[in-house]
Amino acid sequence: MSSTAERAASIETQNPATGETIARYEPHDKAAVAARLDAAVAAQRLWRETPFAERGKHLHAAARYLRDHKAELAELATREMGKALAESEAEVEKCAVSCDWFADNAERLLANEDHPSSATRSYVAFRPLGVLLAIMPWNFPYWQVFRAAAPALMAGNSLVLKHASNVTGVALKIEEIFRASGLPGGMFSTLLVGSKEMEPIVLDDRVAAVTLTGSEGAGSSVGAAAGKAIKKTVLELGGSDYFIVLADADLEKAAEIGVKARFQNTGQSCIAAKRFIVEDAVYDRYTELFVQKTRELNVGDPMERDTKIAPMARTDLRDDLAKQVRDTVAAGAKLLLGGEPVDRPGAYFAPTVVGDVRPGMRMAAEETFGPAAAIMRARDAAHAVELANDSRYGLGGNLWTRDIANAERLAAQLESGNCFINGMTASDPRLPFGGVKKSGIGRELSEFGIREFVNVQTVWIGPDTGASPAGRPAE
Repeated sequence: MSSTAERAASIETQNPATGETIARYEPHDKAAVAARLDAAVAAQRLWRETPFAERGKHLHAAARYLRDHKAELAELATREMGKALAESEAEVEKCAVSCDWFADNAERLLANEDHPSSATRSYVAFRPLGVLLAIMPWNFPYWQVFRAAAPALMAGNSLVLKHASNVTGVALKIEEIFRASGLPGGMFSTLLVGSKEMEPIVLDDRVAAVTLTGSEGAGSSVGAAAGKAIKKTVLELGGSDYFIVLADADLEKAAEIGVKARFQNTGQSCIAAKRFIVEDAVYDRYTELFVQKTRELNVGDPMERDTKIAPMARTDLRDDLAKQVRDTVAAGAKLLLGGEPVDRPGAYFAPTVVGDVRPGMRMAAEETFGPAAAIMRARDAAHAVELANDSRYGLGGNLWTRDIANAERLAAQLESGNCFINGMTASDPRLPFGGVKKSGIGRELSEFGIREFVNVQTVWIGPDTGASPAGRPAE
């Protein structure tokens, strides 16, 4: 094979701030993939017998590695996908927190549960499934992996990772982190393969289950393949999160948090606030505050500490966002700020605010994955809920009001996997994370997440006592 052909077949990573090539990696061939799957199966058979305390030692070691090497790990993520350096450091720390939490709590979360029945004793046990295939995106290149890996490993599963190609360096670094933590060989490994090669791996008998974070299209494709093989999946997909501001809200605080919630990670987050639904009585004032605070965001080099808006991960994503904004304005919305790529090298897009967005416009109907906010008018609280639910997505959202009792009533009507009242949506290892509708199926994190990839096994021990469900002998 010629050197040109070899380069064409390689996986290439580029710095989105400069466009320069960072590295090239040779993909794994079928034999290499098979070897890694075999190693994952063999390692898991031993690991499932390992006590929780011993598993936890390795997760705690991974947490220490993350903290000890935070600076270099953060710099790698920033170079590969453009995240502002301070945000990359926070992401690494969050991974360490998650490792520690699952190391400390997995045994409690997976303890046998007594369930009285007609048996002398009956209980439910939570057994590991086997090898978990994790298919992960680039936007939080460490966190997306660790929030799947920490509970899966503590539950007794092994894990193979197919990461987004533009963060291949991070993928290999995570493998190194787990190796340095003393995790047995084969328990965590990275597969360097293209997306088109994933279906045979999903179907492979050595893979017990699949978790994916990514687009709606990717989730549909992987879910269909896993369904063909009758395998458990957890799918965390897109989001068009609502951010409802009612007339009695603290507008200053809601604008401050709203800007942070929209523009964190340069707007490239599934749980970023995307549709700002504001009650008509305070629409003008809130919009004024929002635009003012957005204008203050500093666009710059992601390696600089004061940068708030870094480049987007790829130029094609930036160009897609620009068209989405243009189409929305052409449909009758008002461009209040930004709206164009920044005139500098790299995949930069100016922080953008579009007002008077209505249902059916692209920024209302689609996920907006970049630094652009859509502001919508609501007649009242009931209309705000109607607009929030007018989406095929249902990941999460925010609700801002001083009336907490009313907020809880409205939360019961909102079609989303989470609803944060007077605070910014964020994932937390102690709380379940996931969505409804086209935002996915299943949950990550907390006891709900760690129990997604286990065999919920009923154990019944006789003799039969004849007890009925009502507690009386069967007649």
